[in-house]
Amino acid sequence: MKMTILITGATGQLGSQIIENLLSRLSASNFVAGVRNLDAAAPLTGRGVEVRCFDYDRPETLQNALAGVSKLLLISSSHTDDAVRLAGHKNVIDAAKTAGVAHILYTSFAFPQAGNIHPGNVHALTEQAILESGMEYTILRNGLYIDFVGVLGLNEAIRSGVLLTRPGDWRFNAVTRGDLARATANVLTGTGHEHRVYELAAPQTWSFDNLAEVLTELAGKPVTHTEDRSIQHWIYHFLSSIDTTSTSEDLEHLMGQPAASLKESIMPFLNL
Repeated sequence: MKMTILITGATGQLGSQIIENLLSRLSASNFVAGVRNLDAAAPLTGRGVEVRCFDYDRPETLQNALAGVSKLLLISSSHTDDAVRLAGHKNVIDAAKTAGVAHILYTSFAFPQAGNIHPGNVHALTEQAILESGMEYTILRNGLYIDFVGVLGLNEAIRSGVLLTRPGDWRFNAVTRGDLARATANVLTGTGHEHRVYELAAPQTWSFDNLAEVLTELAGKPVTHTEDRSIQHWIYHFLSSIDTTSTSEDLEHLMGQPAASLKESIMPFLNL
């Protein structure tokens, strides 16, 4: 029996990279792209990928989209209201169970038990709903996206020679979407991942001192790291609310190769 995989959020930043990975190893006839906006998915259609309307917040779109689907990747909603996010996730889970989907995978958030994330948060509650559904499941707990460095003023630091950060013992287990997409595609096309929870964070952490060293190397001029108590950027409140220090071998194991280095990871955020 042919297995059909449906990728939700297929035109999003993570979903689109997962699709690219799948296209490199599977016939386009083996998977379906679920999207809210069909027009945005026209390039996928042009490459032979079947596109179906799939809107978490419109349950009437879900049942038809899930017809014939055996494996579903639920990429967590990007809505800013957690109540709306959770409701949407539950809509998808209920529709998948009704449609007879055999295996659901969910992109959760890494190390909820070690951070300050409340057990009633959207990811924990979504995981709980998936477990209670009775479907086969795989939980992909994605680590902190490296994208957060985009608000740290890296290009300004190269120009001034000083990377300014808020004081603290900051260490980061951040990962790239490219690595997450590769690992996720391997799970989707592999076997033996049922009833598994993976912590997809980096295998080692880095500090702001390490970041300044990499900026120095890339810029070809000294960049020093200096702490400044006057810095009150919102990013630090967010970073202090999650576990940025725990590490895991799961990502590299699922990728089958080393995770991107700090140097490789920050290159897209630099104007060099």
